[in-house]
Amino acid sequence: MKKIVLLWLLSVGAVVLFAQKPVTVKPRLLISTDIGGTDPDDNQSITHYLMYSHLFETEGLVSSPSYGQGSKKELLRMIDLYEKDLPLLQKHQKGYPTPASLKAVCKQGRSGAAPFAGYTTATEGSNWIITCAKKKSKLPLWVLVWGGLDDLAQALHDAPEIQSNIKVYWIGGPNKKWSANSYAYIVANFPKLWFIEANSSYDGFFSNNGVPDSLRNRNYYDRFIKAAGYLGKDYKNYYKGAIKMGDTPALLYLMDGDPNNPYKESWGGSFEKFTHSPRIVFNRNPTLADTVTVYSVVELHLKGPVDNNIPPDSACFTMSVKAKIGEQKWAGFYLGNGDYVIRYCPKQTEMITYSITSPVKGFEERNGQFVVDNVWPGKQRSTDYQLGANWFTDRSDPKLFDDDSQGAQTVLKWRTDVLLDWAKRWKWLQEN
Repeated sequence: MKKIVLLWLLSVGAVVLFAQKPVTVKPRLLISTDIGGTDPDDNQSITHYLMYSHLFETEGLVSSPSYGQGSKKELLRMIDLYEKDLPLLQKHQKGYPTPASLKAVCKQGRSGAAPFAGYTTATEGSNWIITCAKKKSKLPLWVLVWGGLDDLAQALHDAPEIQSNIKVYWIGGPNKKWSANSYAYIVANFPKLWFIEANSSYDGFFSNNGVPDSLRNRNYYDRFIKAAGYLGKDYKNYYKGAIKMGDTPALLYLMDGDPNNPYKESWGGSFEKFTHSPRIVFNRNPTLADTVTVYSVVELHLKGPVDNNIPPDSACFTMSVKAKIGEQKWAGFYLGNGDYVIRYCPKQTEMITYSITSPVKGFEERNGQFVVDNVWPGKQRSTDYQLGANWFTDRSDPKLFDDDSQGAQTVLKWRTDVLLDWAKRWKWLQEN
């Protein structure tokens, strides 16, 4: 999107805000989404994508519900709505993909999180990632992951050679909790990937800080979306029309600026290189004297009964975590020889209290606590995952925090531009 140069005439003189440059070549795009699961913000982001889909060479739309009951049927339903609105969109913009072409690249990915190994068996979605990544092209395949990494991890496991053909922008943060094992597999085995790990920058897109009243999350629908086509009517079903769209910055990153240069500003944020991804290993029950890094992989190793009837790498115990958002339960795995293990990724600063129980005979209940700090990626540890030259993450400059969200100002600063541009397209759908 070409941003308009804004000229503000102030009493102290003229100030010019220079525009970002639009992306000149249509990016090859594959979206992995947990749409239809427990968080309806993916429906909002898919709506936004469909209304801008002429900007991309869309090669794949993969349903990857590592948590919840999402499926590609929800993608197909959204495309049906797009089809009804397409004539109005085409009156103003050429190049929109046909609904049939979009449906043809919708694929079903893994349902449920991967086991401790980080991968299991191929899915239609993971195979499609491989197929697209192997196409002959001078352009990379951009894989935007709006949920868990399970299908991407499976694709890399089955065809490791594709790592040089893809570039990944992942909305991490809470999604990291649901795919901790797949994330661990990727960072441990594919450090040469080109990978943006956005754990908190995307928060800037649903921040109301400094945003005009008409563009605030709960006001935008009534001001711009209401009565705007079939997609607009459907939008009311998600958060009652209030904007969240936490996955949209991944798409915005490909719409504006220079996607091949993550250091530069773009609607989807700007990022900095990081060389280590925190992995914190406990061979005991941690206490409040232990502090872990936010978004890190916390790995708890337990000794328990040797049970040859439990298949290796199978879920056999439960970690119940009490945190700010309430209680959540996570599966732990048996590795054989009396070794039990679980990974957990905290998403915010807080105190964590947990208990571990299992139906395995002779397995003792465990309890523990630890504190989560707010410095990512934090100090280095010998157990950390070592990353290659092309791993990028949220900017750490304190001035770029929005409240507690690291790097979120790099997205928030463009939010007004993005929403005003989108408002023009909603207006297209209000025409008779």
